[in-house]
Amino acid sequence: MKYKSIVCILLVILSFTSCIPTKKITYLQANEAAVDSVITIQRLQKPYRIQVNDLLSIRVKALDQELVGMFNPINDANANATGEERMYYDGFTVDLHGNIRVPTLGEINVLGFTVQEVREKVEQELLDQYFKDEANIFVTVKLAGIRYTTLGEIGSGSQVIYKEQVSIMEAVANAGGITEFGDMTDVKIIRQYPGAREEIQSIDLTNIDATKSSYYYIQPNDLILVNPLPQKSLGLGTTGLESFRTIVSIVTLLTTSILIFTR
Repeated sequence: MKYKSIVCILLVILSFTSCIPTKKITYLQANEAAVDSVITIQRLQKPYRIQVNDLLSIRVKALDQELVGMFNPINDANANATGEERMYYDGFTVDLHGNIRVPTLGEINVLGFTVQEVREKVEQELLDQYFKDEANIFVTVKLAGIRYTTLGEIGSGSQVIYKEQVSIMEAVANAGGITEFGDMTDVKIIRQYPGAREEIQSIDLTNIDATKSSYYYIQPNDLILVNPLPQKSLGLGTTGLESFRTIVSIVTLLTTSILIFTR
């Protein structure tokens, strides 16, 4: 009877820790009180400021395209390169001093500037040193994709999305999604700022309120970290059937051990 009691207690404990509740593996669940209401999202998004190793795409247009040919990449060059490779060859990398090297203009410091500020700066430099107002130059400056890193219970590695704005949901989907053992309630975003400053923010992707977070849209160089749920370290399953099989195996092992040592 004593051994049966121990086994029953173990079964009860395991039943509480085995299955992963549906609420922990479902994205962006609405609050019960707000199911029938329209969710209005108002988010203050700070403009991204350029950092070391960022890759910028700069294009210059004018009435006479021959005048701006030296500022734009030659279409025939690196013809076999596509996507990120082409941007690596044609883009402007921010060096350790925060500078980019632009033809004719030389080095321009862009560290800590927004993309719009860089555009205005390049445009003014071109007007002051090379063109006249009559040339009607048009400068576009963009980040060459949003690069971020994922670690933990998510597809690990360096990821790139060629968009100007990327949500955390898009970033997770692009990395292959969070695994069944990933803790979706505490996804950590480690954000870097110029000057080696970092911020760590947790976001609960099971709650619709995550869309209101200022971290809902990722920034270049973000690190997305997804830690495992306790069930993974315990070696239990994610579904009731898997957990039942695990519990049966444990009970069988315990019963066999007890019978062997009590003979």
